[in-house]
Amino acid sequence: MWVRRAFYGWLVPAAFLLPLWLLVGWAFFNAGGWAFIWVLFIAIPSVFIGQLVLTLLVRARGTVRAERAVSWWDVLGFTVWHCLTIALGFFNEAWWAPVMVLTIVAGLALFWLELGQLWREAKPANILLRTTEGVGYIPAQSTPPEQSDREVIVITERPQTSR
Repeated sequence: MWVRRAFYGWLVPAAFLLPLWLLVGWAFFNAGGWAFIWVLFIAIPSVFIGQLVLTLLVRARGTVRAERAVSWWDVLGFTVWHCLTIALGFFNEAWWAPVMVLTIVAGLALFWLELGQLWREAKPANILLRTTEGVGYIPAQSTPPEQSDREVIVITERPQTSR
């Protein structure tokens, strides 16, 4: 559970730190002028906006807000996407282009994963109620009594006579 909660807390800072890493990686690994233009105008804004959108999709789910923890699918998806984004910051010419393609594919797959989880959780298929302690339960459904089991009572009124 602590891993899932750590990822929940990491999502917002990641929107600032991952783009910053791309800029620091460009400077540290001497990527060149064209890479600087790519980092400044494409990579930093897309990673920042993408991470914020994904964070909002995750935090829109009721279970995430209630538990203050992401799902294991979220942990897997964000780990892959963040590791690939960090790998981009090393700017190694031998494998940079394939890693960029994989990063874009992983980001899009993560977006659809988050939308799918949000959709599954938002549709009213199951009704889950919660007690004041936060314990979830499904209310019991009672079947209506059969027609033969019902008792019918007829009350008739007598007209009042004057005395």
